[in-house]
Amino acid sequence: MTASFPALRLRRTRVAPWSRRMVAETVLTPADLIWPLFVTEGEGVEEPIVTLPGVSRWSVDGIAARAREARDLGIPCIALFPNTPQHLRTPDGREALNPDNLICRAIRAIKDAAPEIGVLTDVALDPYTEHGHDGLIDAAGYVLNDVTSAILVEQALVQAEAGADIIAPSDMMDGRVGAIRAALEAGGHPNVQIMAYAAKYASAFYGPFRDAVGSSGRLKGDKRGYQMDHANAEEALREVALDLAEGADTVMVKPGLPYLDIIRRVKDRFEVPVFAYQVSGEYAMIEAAAAAGMGDRDALAMETLLAFRRAGCSGVLTYFAPLAARLLAG
Repeated sequence: MTASFPALRLRRTRVAPWSRRMVAETVLTPADLIWPLFVTEGEGVEEPIVTLPGVSRWSVDGIAARAREARDLGIPCIALFPNTPQHLRTPDGREALNPDNLICRAIRAIKDAAPEIGVLTDVALDPYTEHGHDGLIDAAGYVLNDVTSAILVEQALVQAEAGADIIAPSDMMDGRVGAIRAALEAGGHPNVQIMAYAAKYASAFYGPFRDAVGSSGRLKGDKRGYQMDHANAEEALREVALDLAEGADTVMVKPGLPYLDIIRRVKDRFEVPVFAYQVSGEYAMIEAAAAAGMGDRDALAMETLLAFRRAGCSGVLTYFAPLAARLLAG
């Protein structure tokens, strides 16, 4: 027989802060955070990103300093994204294969400055192509799957050779996870992880990110032909199943808050580490709301991050990582 009021008062455990902490079902720690950082050319450079208040592009030396900051805050991993100079953006994205490109230099700088920090690198061609797509396109603007995948394999190997710990293919080409896993094994990188952007949706929330990597305004057409449709959930489960079968160690759902239902379904179905990317548009909306006096930024940030954990995430890629780590430290 179930107890009823007043024998059962659910508010009893909520009254005191110590009690709320003791019975909390979900916990957020700095170890649950991955900090996305944008790399740009130069030395001593910090370029604030207008559409991402509080976020900047950093030159490689600045990225090394951010790695030391992450270490000191208890953040275990940094995710890197390049703002490739215009003159190096080509139809085939060949700069992605340069072992001395921005990303590779940043990886090496992080490993020199804070070797205990994990480095996650994006595998996709959109920061390197003049047309802004994640792969090579034909005359009709169609993104070519298999040709692109072959280049992504080379890109992944270049990043692994530079010292990347996690390769994160974000392109949504079919079959690329298996091809990358095979190449990493054959290339002597069996312990390099793959975090697959397994359920990446063609979202309206990516705008500020495209500003950050310099691809805004370049895109010819849209990405609906390879990124997922907002309407589909079962398809996300099929994508995750394929990437896991091909050798992904962990999977990601992107964006985050609008897709908490997908996170929960992936976690329940596969029981593997699931990550979410609290993308640029999500971050920017919280910053805009706080700037307009519509809410407390710190409280909004922490509530959303806890929501990811409650939905089943092992970790979250978030621009709020340093803020959250400081708040958690008290």
